[in-house]
This record gives sequence, structure tokens and C-alpha cells, in this order.
Amino acid sequence: MSQHTPSPAPLPIETSLPALIEALRHGHALLQAPTGSGKSTRAPLALLEAEGLIGGRILMLEPRRPAARMTAARMAALCNELLGETVGYQVRFERRIGPATRIEVLTESILTRRLQHDPELSGVDLVIFDEFHERSLHADLGLALVLDVVANLRPELRVLVMSATIEAEPVARLLGGAETIRAAGRTHPVTVHHAERPVEQPAGLVGVVVHALAAHDDDLLAFLPGVREIERCRAALAPRLGPETDLLALHGSLPTAEQARALAPPTPGRRRVILATDIAETSLTIEGVGVVIDGGLTRKPRFDPNTGLTRLVTEPVSLASAEQRAGRAGRLGPGHCYRLWTREQARGRAAQRAPEILQADLAPLALELALWGVNDPAELAWLDPPPGPAWAQGRALLQTLGALDARGAITALGRALAQLPLHPRLGVMLLGAAPEARALAADLGALLSERDPALDPRALSSPADLGARLQALAQRRARRPTPGFDPRRLDAVARAARQLGERVARASHPPGTARTPGALLALAYPERIAQRRDARGERYLLAAGNGARLDPADALTASPYLVVAELDAQGRDGRIRHALAIDADTLHAVCAQRIHTETRCDWDAEHEAVRAREFTRLDALILEARPLPLPDDPAVLELLREQVLADPERALRWDDGATQLRARIALLRDHDPQGGWPDPSAEGLRARAADWLDPWLIGKSRLSETRRLEAAELLLGLLDWEHRQRLDRAAPTHLRTPAGNQRRLDYAGDGPPVLAVPLQELFGLRETPRVCDGRVAVLLHLLSPARRPIQVTQDLASFWAQGYTDVRKELRGRYPKHHWPEDPTAADAVTGGLQRRRR
Repeated sequence: MSQHTPSPAPLPIETSLPALIEALRHGHALLQAPTGSGKSTRAPLALLEAEGLIGGRILMLEPRRPAARMTAARMAALCNELLGETVGYQVRFERRIGPATRIEVLTESILTRRLQHDPELSGVDLVIFDEFHERSLHADLGLALVLDVVANLRPELRVLVMSATIEAEPVARLLGGAETIRAAGRTHPVTVHHAERPVEQPAGLVGVVVHALAAHDDDLLAFLPGVREIERCRAALAPRLGPETDLLALHGSLPTAEQARALAPPTPGRRRVILATDIAETSLTIEGVGVVIDGGLTRKPRFDPNTGLTRLVTEPVSLASAEQRAGRAGRLGPGHCYRLWTREQARGRAAQRAPEILQADLAPLALELALWGVNDPAELAWLDPPPGPAWAQGRALLQTLGALDARGAITALGRALAQLPLHPRLGVMLLGAAPEARALAADLGALLSERDPALDPRALSSPADLGARLQALAQRRARRPTPGFDPRRLDAVARAARQLGERVARASHPPGTARTPGALLALAYPERIAQRRDARGERYLLAAGNGARLDPADALTASPYLVVAELDAQGRDGRIRHALAIDADTLHAVCAQRIHTETRCDWDAEHEAVRAREFTRLDALILEARPLPLPDDPAVLELLREQVLADPERALRWDDGATQLRARIALLRDHDPQGGWPDPSAEGLRARAADWLDPWLIGKSRLSETRRLEAAELLLGLLDWEHRQRLDRAAPTHLRTPAGNQRRLDYAGDGPPVLAVPLQELFGLRETPRVCDGRVAVLLHLLSPARRPIQVTQDLASFWAQGYTDVRKELRGRYPKHHWPEDPTAADAVTGGLQRRRR
């Protein structure tokens, strides 16, 4: 029922090929050609056929394995040959290249391996970077290394960068001013339909697919962000499709045969719905597709150099990617694209996808550059240089793994790791396995490299446990049932494990000694060894110092130690996704060189005392702590001092006398700045602790001992003999009233010192008493005979003149037997109010 069939008409790229050939005769080139123009299949063949241009071979790079296989197969078909003759391909663990092959289609990482083995690229005349707009880390690295070869070894080697959407000017400038050839594409129009309101995914996508199938006759390609969404959509769609419609998936985790089924030409009389990740965004022409459903989302890894962790982030696709996706519908004829976002939402999308080099874990890149002999990435030419923090993080990890030495030079282990098609972490695990454990290490490496075989990890008693997955893999090999696991995914893991085992068997590096799953994983993730830090086992502390958490229902919570292989970096404590238990003995054996003991005095908050202990540590983890007698060490006094200074009023016998003394000194410091008075604030007390506090702490280690110390007596240590005399004179604790009584001054308030005194004791006193050598008038709280405040003033003379008359009337009525003279300044002071006494 599909209307589209391959057109016999010449491909649009044909008219641009002469200009491209001419440009490459003089240097590098950039080819901008729209989707469906034929650049990936026709251009390499034309360049090979051009007289005098290519005497050797062409290496052509594709970002994904399905694209590499399909592009090579298409070119071989155009040559009427089998793969491995003129055209061949090589991807991870798969090679179809013969002695006569002239065009080799490679995934981008394969080029890096080729360059490290043969830095001159002997026999290669042209390197083509196809779909370069995807800006994978391997593509950026490969281009930087090839340009380094051109600059230093092979000036005649040519580079061709091809893309439909990349900004031409920066790339042309990187290629030394390369000529840009712009080719036309097919003119098939694609009608774009935007949603009136955002569509929920993947549930809403199902309805759009059903509608599009009814409205159009062509095959349909739907873009979803990941495998989980594809499977949910597949389950919801299957009951709603007729028997004449095939429902297929297309993503990188599928076996090659299933990918080929989705990419194969349509079967006459049948329709297809293909649910794909962005693997189908470029390079591949899927015949029969005339309708695209674009969910507008993609899922990409994002590396955080602050935590050293990578997490998957679902985000909107760029506008350039959206155009590429829509172009799938117009490859072979007019088509339709349904976008599940509104026109308004399109305005907020990025124009281009962010280069992976700006967001990735750079440890693999740092290893490749170290093998290349480069310690500073600035020595090479980059479209976007590696970010400094991620670069430093990658180098530090390689040193931790032993791939780089202390000076940053590559080690023998680092050279061996660079030969393995794995992240350096997993390579260390494979090479560090004992001979009898290499198969186990390969299984672990494959499980961590391939898609999780658990159908629904939440249904497992221990969702995070890699041990359950190892057991399921063993059962699958023994042809026993594996409930809860996908047999196809287990088969993919088994294939990858077999291939890894073969690669390790050929490695020249001597085997290690690790034998158990936990020990092997600890080699790969040494900084993610985790120690349980709560009774429930939900929270863990990693050796690197950051936190992690397990689902409380996970059976792994019973394990005091884990090795974490995958950690979601979101939140304060990352969620542990994959881990293995490791026992203490194995931990000590595997990490012996990183485990050390230290003696340390610290503060025991529970017992409020200094304690001495010997710690056995693995980075941030305390594996064991043993108590020791307190040493004769200044550290004991320093720790106790810190606790006293943190809260002196709690740590010392701090009574009103201490508070008053501190306030008296502060008052004199404020009003006699030239007097050399000490600073009694918290900062000042801390700065002079050696004068007033330390002598009293010698021989002590507990707050229970310091609480017996009189704070006022200690604070006098701030003052020499002369200042003590001046303090008692300028800021006395008491004042003598005209009645002959000693009344206490309160210095503890925010303002001037307060003298609370019965009004009758001040008869005959004309002016307010003053302290600080007359600089500060005290604040008088004048009291009734019942000792209740009747007036607050700092100006006694004004009160006698203006306020006393009214107060006298009130007091005479309330206390008629007391003496209330008309002129208080001429009267005798009275104690008790009833008896007169002369001054």
C-alpha cells in the first residue's frame, strides 16, 4: 500500500559533484546538502571515480552503526557488488572489509582506533565526516586528530565534512578556509502540522498515529525520546492496528537483524508503523515513509564535572533536528509531518543541538589524547575546545584508575585500555580480572554497556542489584527460564560479553587478581564504593564524599558496603540505579593501596568531650574507628576552645556578673576609643582566647569541666592591672545615692547603663549621674515607694523642673505619709520615704 518507490531520476547531488571534486583537488571541502540529496551514497562513489583525485582509499564516518551498515550496503548495491568488495564497513565488533575495498564506512570511534594504530593513515587519501551536525564526541575528536595528521605528517590528505544543517562558516574556518559546496535537495514538499496544544507523551502520540494512519496511505515513522517510551507506545498501539499493519521498533539497542527489518523496503500490500529514537533522524532513507510523527523530545547524557556523574536528560530537540525529522517524510515524495508541540513552543527551541564535547564525560577523550601524546587539548584544533572542568575531571579519573601517572603521562595500563572498545572504567575491570574471572568481568562489562535486560526493574526484589542480572544471564545461556527479563536483551548482552572476552584474551596486559563481582566493579568505580550511613540502609556515603540513596524496599539495603555502577545525579543524594554488594574483606583486599590509618582528635558531641581515635579510611569513608588515650597535644586544647567559644554562656559558669563585666568593657571601648580597651564581642573574645581562656583550659577536655569556671574571673584576663583600676572607676558596678545607699548599675541593655532607684533617694541631686569619666549619663528608672517605675529619664534636672510637680501630686495622693517636698533639689534624700535624713 506504500505509494513511495525509489525514483530512477538522478539524485540532486549530481549537479554539485563537479564543484566538489574541483574543491578537493585544491584542499579540504565542506558539503552542505539537504536530506535526500544523495550525499551519503553518491558523493563518495563519484569522488572515487574522479580521475586523478583518489589513488588510495576513502574513509567515511557515520555517527551510528545502522547508518554505517545501510549506507555501505546502498553504495555496494549501486556498484552491483557485495559488501566487502569496493565498499565495506566496520562497526563495533563487526567488519565487512576486504583487500580490494576502496571505500570504508566506519563509525566514528573506529577512526580513532585506526589513527592510534596508524597515525599517518597510510593508503588513505580522503576522510569524510558525514552528518557532522550531530557533533558527537568521537566526530570532534576524529576531526581534531585528522587535522593534526594533515598539519604534521600528511599535508596531501584531504578532509570532507558533510551535513545538511550545520553552520558552514565555523567549520570552513577550522578547515583552513575550505570551500563550501551547497547542493540542492529533492523538492518534495512536506506539510507540517503543529498541535493546537501540547500533546502528552507517549499516550497522546498513540492517538496521533491512529489518526495519521487513517488520513494517509504511506508508512509512518514516529520519533520518541527513548526505548522505554517506544515500548509503552508499542503496547498501547498494538491492539489498535489492523492485521495488515506491521508495528516495528528502531533504536540502537536492537539486534542488527531487527534494525534491518525496520530499514528494509516495505512489503507490497502491507503498511508499517516504525517507532524510532533519533537514530532515524539522519543518513537513513526508510523507503515507503511519507508521514512523520515527531514527539519533539530526545534523551541525551549530561555529565556533571562537579559530581563526576552522568545522567540522562530528556529535552526538546533543536530546530535543526526537527527539520531533519520532517525531511524523513519527503525523501521519496510529498509527505506530512505532525509535530506534537505548538508553534509558540517552537520559538523557544535551540537552533542547533549542543555539541557532545560540551556535555560529556571526557575521560575517554583524555585517554585518547594521552595516547596521541597530547596533555593539553589546546595543542589541537577544535570546533569547540573541551571544557576545562570536565577535562580536569577526566584526567583525574584516569590517574585514579592508573591509566595516567602522577605527571599525566600514559601508563602501560592506559595503553592497554586504549585498545579496548570500552570506557576506561570498564576496561580496567576487564584487565584487572584474574584469569578465571575474565568471563565474569566480560559479563559485567556487557551488562553495563548494553541495555538493561530487566523488563521492569521495579518488579525485582532488588532493582539495583547487578547480581540478579548476572544470574539471569547465566540462566539464559543454560536455556532456563528468566522471569522478569527480556530474552532478546539477554542474548544481546551475551553476544557483547563474548566479543569483549575475545578482545581481552588478545590483550598483552598481564591479568589481575580480582575474582568476585564486587571486587571487579570496585576496580571500575573506585570512587563509588559506598558505605551505609543509616540504620535502614537507604542512605549511603560514597568514597568520593557525595551521597547516594537506595529504594528503601531494595534488598541491597542489607549490605553495609556497595559498589555503585550507575547513579542518577539528581537531588542532594543521587539515586542508585545499578550496584553490587561487597564485603569488608574484599574491600580491604581490592583497595589496599588506598586504605590508610590516621590518628585524630575530634569532638564527641554526644559526650561533649574531646576524644582521640585511630581511623582506618578509604577516601571519605571511615571503615573502622578505635578509641585512644588523649595525647598531650595542642589539638586537644584547640578543640575544647572551639566548643567554648561557640557558646561561651553555655560552656562556662556565666552569671550576671560576667554579662555585666562584658558590657562595662564594651561601653568603655565605645566611648573611650583611645583608651586601649579590648574588644569583648564574640570576634574579639575569639581573637584573644590565648589571653583570657586558654590558661584555664590546660589539662581539661570536657565541657563538664569548663562549666565549673567562673566566666567573670576568666574575662578579667582581657585587662591588665591598670585597665582593671580604670574600669572600676569609669564604669563602676554601683553608684552611691544622696541617701547613702549603693544602687546597682545595669550595663546589659542596648543603651546607656540603667540605675533603678527610688525617687526619694535622689532628693537634693540636681544633675543626672554620669559614667565613663563623665561621657555617658546613666538612664534613671525612678521608682515609687512600691518600687514601680514612675519615670525614665537621662535628664534629671529637666524632670525636677517640668515633670516632678505632676508626679508629686499623684504620689502624695497614693502615699500621703511619705515626704514629697515642693523643691526636691533643696530637700534631703529619704530612705524608706517616712524618715528624713540629711545628706
